Amino acid sequence: MSRRPQPVASVAVVTDSTASLPEGVAERWGIGVVPLGVVVDGVEHVEGVDLLSSGLLTALTHGSRKVTTSQPPPAAFAAAYQRAAAAGAREIVSVHLSGELSGTVRAAQLAAGSSPVPVHVVDSRAVGMALGFAVVGAARLAATPLPPHAAPTGLLAGARSWWHDRQRVEPVRPTADDVASCARRTAESARVWFLVDSLEHLRRGGRLSAPAAALGTVLGLRPILTLSDGGVALLERVRTRRAGRDRLVALALADVSARSSARVAVHHLGQPEVAQTLANELVAALGDRLVEVVVSESSAVLAAHAGPGVLGIVVADA
Repeated sequence: MSRRPQPVASVAVVTDSTASLPEGVAERWGIGVVPLGVVVDGVEHVEGVDLLSSGLLTALTHGSRKVTTSQPPPAAFAAAYQRAAAAGAREIVSVHLSGELSGTVRAAQLAAGSSPVPVHVVDSRAVGMALGFAVVGAARLAATPLPPHAAPTGLLAGARSWWHDRQRVEPVRPTADDVASCARRTAESARVWFLVDSLEHLRRGGRLSAPAAALGTVLGLRPILTLSDGGVALLERVRTRRAGRDRLVALALADVSARSSARVAVHHLGQPEVAQTLANELVAALGDRLVEVVVSESSAVLAAHAGPGVLGIVVADA
């Protein structure tokens, strides 16, 4: 007997490249990723297409270079929605970085109006794997059939045959509202902390006010940033980079300890060994409380604003 093909999830999930998803994750869960743009010395690049994080690191380490970012045009989202519909999606949940940081979510909303299937646009008010965990959680839910009804027991002679035929019906899957709500809940549960060498890149990009940037770098102290109401905020300052790394771990440990279970991501730019060391420290301290720990290089867009020394930790509900 030939094996029946697996049904296509009726709800597709789309995000943008600032989710900083680890390699292979988007492909595994069928997530569409719309890349943002990065402009280096006036030359526009597409993240993940002709510019990787490693290439941006090279640009950032040359102080004379001007690096800016640009949101995707609505046409890029329209194309992603068209691909999802052509693959069999009946609805789309499009989850994106905070509207406080970029106009990307607005571009997605504009494109939703011309999509061949309904699109539910979600402003995650997050970035990095705070967005990424929300996206993967949504895609995981979209691909999971709802629990089947209990099989009937022998009341009629034909009951067994009826149930056998019923099993051939395509599984019932979560609705787009279910999937969008899952993304929102995960994003709302997330906490983010970033250690940067300088606030100058954030100030230039308009993601942090000039007074906050000046305060954060006073006396040469290294700033630790967080997300607050969808925007970047200065949390505290430390004297050395080593102290900053230790403080990141302490913040994550305290946060995870207050949860029943959690997922954790460690972000870096060109520092995989350092990031892995932090991840190992968290695993050793938290054990089974951690459902998942990933080490992920920061997206080129995030790196353009945070600078070459960025190191971050994201915690979200499992």
